[in-house]
Amino acid sequence: MEILKTFKFLVIVLLCFFVIIYLLIISYVYFNQVGLVFHNSKLPRNYKFDYQQPFEEMNIPSFDGTILNGLLFKAEKSKGLVFYLHGNAGTLETWGSIAKNYTDLGYDIFILDYRSFGKSEGEIEDEEQLSKDIEIVYKKVMEKYPENKIIIAGYSIGSGFAAKLASENDPKTLILQAPYYNFLELSSSRVPFFPDFMKKFSLETNLNLPKVKSPIYIFHGTKDQLIPIENSVRLKELLKSNENAYFYPLKNQEHIGVNENEDFQEQLKRILE
Repeated sequence: MEILKTFKFLVIVLLCFFVIIYLLIISYVYFNQVGLVFHNSKLPRNYKFDYQQPFEEMNIPSFDGTILNGLLFKAEKSKGLVFYLHGNAGTLETWGSIAKNYTDLGYDIFILDYRSFGKSEGEIEDEEQLSKDIEIVYKKVMEKYPENKIIIAGYSIGSGFAAKLASENDPKTLILQAPYYNFLELSSSRVPFFPDFMKKFSLETNLNLPKVKSPIYIFHGTKDQLIPIENSVRLKELLKSNENAYFYPLKNQEHIGVNENEDFQEQLKRILE
């Protein structure tokens, strides 16, 4: 009998131990999830961007007064604008290098640094906050361009925000590079023990894309290990009844470098023509 009591006591102690460890892990992930999703880096306020093509630096106040920094690169004879939402790392110091791909094809391109990135102020809190930022910046840029000449584009984490923005507005076109089907689902594959209701980012691209009225172009590398190409395959299947949705697998392309991919550049030329 004593042995049985001792065994039960040890089981309870072990269960309590594992519950405490689980709660500690959950708490750590909850309070650090922004840093796990976004790998931001700062630039000094007086930093001078150095690009060989014409550009305008824009500082736009968001809903809470936070100043968001972006660069507007200008084509020689502009046919419109690409409103570009970049990935979860890097700043305009490096992302600006993609601009020539677009300006050479006659389109201006505006690239935004999310809050806490580059020279943008503030700290990221959750999806709602970032979505508000992006919507405000989009409306500000629309003061310079009619919406029927604006193309929304998003890369990786930016693809979810781009899809949401396009679903709530009426741009000319939507371009997604290395998108995820659903960020809740994707994050569950990385941290399966972390409950969905505690996540600050859902980014349900699969729910937003069917609402987009514009033509949709999806590009994904066949060797993307960060966000597997199956995500885009499923998005294309979701849009199979949409005659204006196109999917382009990029052979041997990994997650990084889609803008430099020759097949992407060839298709981009056709899209922007």
